[in-house]
Amino acid sequence: MALCLDTHCHLDADEFGLDRDAMIARAAQSGVSGILLPAVRAKDHLSVKNLTHQAAQLMPASCYTLGIHPIFTPEAKETDLELLRHAVIEALDDPRFVGIGEIGLDYFLPDLDANHQSFFFEKQLDLAEEFNLPVILHVRRSQDAILKALRSRKIIGGIAHAFNGSFQQAEHFIKLNFVMGFGGAMTFPRALQIRRLAKDLPFESIVLETDAPDIPPAWLAKQISHRNEPAELPQISSVLAEIRSTSIGQTQTICANNALRVIPRWATLLAQLPLSKD
Repeated sequence: MALCLDTHCHLDADEFGLDRDAMIARAAQSGVSGILLPAVRAKDHLSVKNLTHQAAQLMPASCYTLGIHPIFTPEAKETDLELLRHAVIEALDDPRFVGIGEIGLDYFLPDLDANHQSFFFEKQLDLAEEFNLPVILHVRRSQDAILKALRSRKIIGGIAHAFNGSFQQAEHFIKLNFVMGFGGAMTFPRALQIRRLAKDLPFESIVLETDAPDIPPAWLAKQISHRNEPAELPQISSVLAEIRSTSIGQTQTICANNALRVIPRWATLLAQLPLSKD
């Protein structure tokens, strides 16, 4: 059975509050081996850790990252950075902790102050560099600014989540040991730019994600509730397989290996699990 990894799932979202256990069970039953749960606020580190360990009972390859999302920077204070640093130090002993994220820049939402979110982004990159950790990036209309920040540091790599930049920008991320996350947006036939990227980028530079409960795939778009969940990942992987003319199993395996390559602690975790020997 192929290793199927959801590299971006907000398991702690309020949308899962009523049926989180059932949702985890559905994901496991669908063939998802594990999820990566990125924190979005410094104060969420304990809940993110606990939920990841809960999910791991059914999806053993589950892991998490810690960070402050750019959308939450308006409420963030400088003391949150110190709180985050202490949380990271404590988490280093947890094999399911694998990096810093979700961090980045969002130039799409008009109410976000560019300088304020840049301050938190840069400080968190410093943290990733200090502890030699990969990062999970939120890149929305901010590719060039993020690349500039990355080039000024020695970041070991990571994932550019929900990538929607140009092919040339993707190449620059690849040179910095980043892979691109593709999920529900890719499943819409009219998403021509994203589908071109999914088809033409080197296969070793692509990972699968749901961004659940957000970015639902095309088959959920006409439903009253558009809530996305990790159980959709196998079908999302089938769309990528069709785009790239490969098998679903091969697609899932290649994408999983790509994620493990750029997130070394995740690879270490997998090496300790029985599923890595199947």
